Amino acid sequence: MNPNAKRLQSLKKVAEIVYLCQILSFFLAGLPLLIGVLLNFLNKDEVAGTWLASHFEWQIKTAWLALAGFALAGLTFAQGFGILILVPTVALMTYRIVVGWNNLNADKAVKED
Repeated sequence: MNPNAKRLQSLKKVAEIVYLCQILSFFLAGLPLLIGVLLNFLNKDEVAGTWLASHFEWQIKTAWLALAGFALAGLTFAQGFGILILVPTVALMTYRIVVGWNNLNADKAVKED
């Protein structure tokens, strides 16, 4: 395996770990989401110019959308409509994880909707 292919394979593993962190955040109060976005930022320069860059951007955007949605839902739960924010946030996060991971497994870039 040439060095560039080996490097891409290693970075693909990072993207897989981040998607896994995003899934685990449903069960572990969001902490894995922060770990995943940290991994994205630490490796972002290494994926620049590759098809994996789209995954890192997708994952970072997913994390920010989820954090914003969870925060807003938490702040409005006492008023009775936090659930109306939480449900779409979880659905959007699930959608983004499924689309991203499927494209990653097919070795394809993620196209922003």
